[in-house]
Amino acid sequence: MATTYRNRLANFGTRSLLTHAIMALSLFGAITAGLFVGGELGLVSFVALLNFTAGLWIAQSIHSLGHELDGGEYTGIIDELLERTERTTDAASDRGLDTGRLARLGTLIAFVTAVSLLTAAQVLAGPLFSIAVVAIGSVALVTAITGFLISLGAAYDESAERWTRAIEQREIDRQDREITSKHD
Repeated sequence: MATTYRNRLANFGTRSLLTHAIMALSLFGAITAGLFVGGELGLVSFVALLNFTAGLWIAQSIHSLGHELDGGEYTGIIDELLERTERTTDAASDRGLDTGRLARLGTLIAFVTAVSLLTAAQVLAGPLFSIAVVAIGSVALVTAITGFLISLGAAYDESAERWTRAIEQREIDRQDREITSKHD
């Protein structure tokens, strides 16, 4: 049985989906604890769960960056949820940054940051709130930078692959012309 779970976790998308599920649960727990649990228990629970969520978020971003740099194809958690197994590309989508992925990431970062800041404003006061703003902003910034690097790396890899194919095609065409000229 243990190998079955390990085999399932060998797929990057499955690991990513599991990490996102844990992040969502911990963020929901942080918000719930911050808004509905009173006293120091609610405060400590909110901060601890929010920090756990932030750590997972950064770890997932770095994990995604490493996967992309190793040549893995991963188009985001939404595609994993929709169980899209084939990556459909056309000539237009192979050029430049994956703006759809960046837009989804930006939207997610904005939403999670806003909810975290609004909850922190309700739960924390004075210098603790200031510290929370800096911490939450730092996590959002690191995640955004990592997401940009993933998209930039993917765009670079696609560009390099297009150049390699073009060079190979030119070489094939040159060889075909040489063979044709020898037969004429």
